[in-house]
Amino acid sequence: RVARATEGATMFLYNLTLQKGGGVQCAVYGNFSAPKAQEIVVSRNKVLELLRPDESGKMQTIISTEVFGVIRSLAAFRLTGANKDYLVCGSDSGRIVVLQYDKERNRFDKVHQETFGKSGCRRIVPGQFLCVDPKGRAIMIAAIEKAKLVYVLNRDTEANLTISSPLEANKSHVVAFNVAALDCGLDNPVFAAIELDYTDADQDSTGEAAAEAQKHLTFYELDLGLNHVARKSSEPIDNGANHLIAVPGGGDGPGGVLVCAENFIIYKNQGHPDVRAVIPRRNALSGDRGVLIVASATHRTKQQFFFLAQSEYGDIYKVTVEYRKGTESVSEVKIKYFDTIPPCVSICVLKTGFLFAASEFGNH
Repeated sequence: RVARATEGATMFLYNLTLQKGGGVQCAVYGNFSAPKAQEIVVSRNKVLELLRPDESGKMQTIISTEVFGVIRSLAAFRLTGANKDYLVCGSDSGRIVVLQYDKERNRFDKVHQETFGKSGCRRIVPGQFLCVDPKGRAIMIAAIEKAKLVYVLNRDTEANLTISSPLEANKSHVVAFNVAALDCGLDNPVFAAIELDYTDADQDSTGEAAAEAQKHLTFYELDLGLNHVARKSSEPIDNGANHLIAVPGGGDGPGGVLVCAENFIIYKNQGHPDVRAVIPRRNALSGDRGVLIVASATHRTKQQFFFLAQSEYGDIYKVTVEYRKGTESVSEVKIKYFDTIPPCVSICVLKTGFLFAASEFGNH
C-alpha cells in the first residue's frame, strides 16, 4: 500500500549543513523592504541573507535563505519611478533569477527565472559577472569566456516587471576580467568590459603571441530601438587592468569608467583622452611589488560623488574625479589614502554613513 502511494512520486535530496558558511562572496546595497531602508544583501556561498544595520551600526539578519546552489554574482536595480530595489542573481544553475523581498511574508519571491545555459560553474556559461544599467533598463550577465547576454527590463500595463529574451554579444577566444554598466542618462545603455583575445596565443606553440597578448577595453551598446547589442568600440589598455568602476553621468557627472590597473587608475570614455593617476603605495613596499585594486564602492549625493577603492594590501583610497560641468571634460583624477582594513571581496557605503566591509577574515 505504501509502495502504491509513493509510486510515481519524485524524490529530492536536500543537503543542509549544521553550521552555515561565514565567508561572504559578494554584497550589494539597496532599499529592498522599504523606500528608505538601508539594507545589504550578502551571499555566503549557498546562503542568501538580508542584513540591516541598527543605529549603532551592528548588523541584524532579517532573513537567511538556502538557495541549494552556488551564488556567483549579485546586483541590485530599480526601475524608473520605483521606490524599492530588485535583486538579480547569477549562479551555477545556468539561469538568471530576479528576486523581490516580500516584507509581509519575510521571504524573497522569485519574479523571473530565465534559463540560458547548462548548470555548473563553467567557463562559457554566463553568471560570473553581472552589471545593471543605472536606470534599471538592462542587465548584462557575462561568462569568463566568450558569452555575454543582455536582458532588457521593462514594465507591463499592470506595472509588473518584464524581462526580454536574451540578446547575445558573444565573441570566441575572448576572456573577460570584469564588466561594468556605464551611466549614460537616458541614452542607449552602454556596458564596458576588460577583455583579452587569445586567438593568436592559442595557435602559437612558441609562446611569443601569449607574451604579446594585449588587454582591451570594449564598449557594448544596447540599441533600445533596434533591440540589438553591438560592439561599439575597443581600445588597448594596460595589461595590469583588472577592475572597472563606473563614473556617474547623465547630468550628475562626466560618465565614463575608471580602469583600475597595476599601480594606476585611468579614466576612460569614448572620445575622451585618458586621465591617469598613480595609486599611493606604502614606503615599505618593494619596487617590484605592484598595487592592485580588489574592491570598490561608489557614494553619491545630490551635490557630489566619490569612490572608495581598496587595494590587495587592505589600504582604502578615496578617489575623486575633477571635471568641468557643461563640457563634462575630466581634468584630473585624485587619489587620497583613507584607511586600512582587512582586504575585502565587496565593500558598500550606506547613506547613513556606515561602511560595510565583506572581508574574508573579518567580523561581519
